[in-house]
Amino acid sequence: MGAGHGHGHGHGAGQVAEHAGGRHRWRLGAAFALVGSFFVVELAYGLISGSLALLSDAGHMAADVVTLAAALVATKIAARPDSTGRRTYGSYRAEVFASGFAVLVMLGTAVYITVEALSRIGADAEVSTGPMLVVGALGLAVNLAALVLLRAGAADSLNVKGAYLEVLADTAGSVGVIAAGILVAATGQVLFDTLVALAIAVFVIVRALVLGRQVLAVLGQHAPEGLDVDAVAGELAAIDGVQDVHDLHLWTLTSGMHVATAHLVTAEQTHAHAVLDQARDLLRDRHAIAHATLQVEPADHEGCDEVGW
Repeated sequence: MGAGHGHGHGHGAGQVAEHAGGRHRWRLGAAFALVGSFFVVELAYGLISGSLALLSDAGHMAADVVTLAAALVATKIAARPDSTGRRTYGSYRAEVFASGFAVLVMLGTAVYITVEALSRIGADAEVSTGPMLVVGALGLAVNLAALVLLRAGAADSLNVKGAYLEVLADTAGSVGVIAAGILVAATGQVLFDTLVALAIAVFVIVRALVLGRQVLAVLGQHAPEGLDVDAVAGELAAIDGVQDVHDLHLWTLTSGMHVATAHLVTAEQTHAHAVLDQARDLLRDRHAIAHATLQVEPADHEGCDEVGW
């Protein structure tokens, strides 16, 4: 009646080498060590100086630590072989969930900063600008080092991108701390410390929403960004011997791992193996879809249109 073409993928050590998150795990580990070590210093001096901007940045750095730890755990889980026989796609989606967790942490931190900043408006407060400036500068150096580590992996892995954006927001926070310290020292107006804290919160919210949109697109099984479903269907239909394409689905399993399924209706006397090979090569070479499950159906085959969804 027809021919199918499936790809089975193991989840052992060989597969880990091809996995985007696994390739950049060392970057996450190094960034975690840097940020985690400095967090304690920033928190202590934030309490000593009384600076809300510094405390908010310390709170954001705590979010960095949690996010980086979650990202590290997720890359470990994603590469773990399935022992249940039920996870037919492995555990790669763990990285997407870790990115979603990063979004929640960033939003929670931003809300906390906003509430604290608004409650301080009009209240008496004293800020020690010396420790504030020193720690802000050190924090900036630490964050810049972490950014350099994570930047290369952010383009390949949504998980690493979540950690990268979290550290990027914290870098902006460090710049804000330094700016607030200079303004408070120059004018004596503690209000600048509060305003900078609010600006940091807004920046964090914007970055969190951008990442959250990408996470929801993956979890919602949207077509990969940059892929036109109608164009892909047209390219498959243009293969010699293919009369129609239906039940075409394109989605992302995790960063860098796109998946496709499709039914290809062929004319009589068409060589199914040739159609499968051309379709597989087209999806892999033009659209970076290495895992495609394709079903070839002769034109007189009935039953495919009975599914209502």
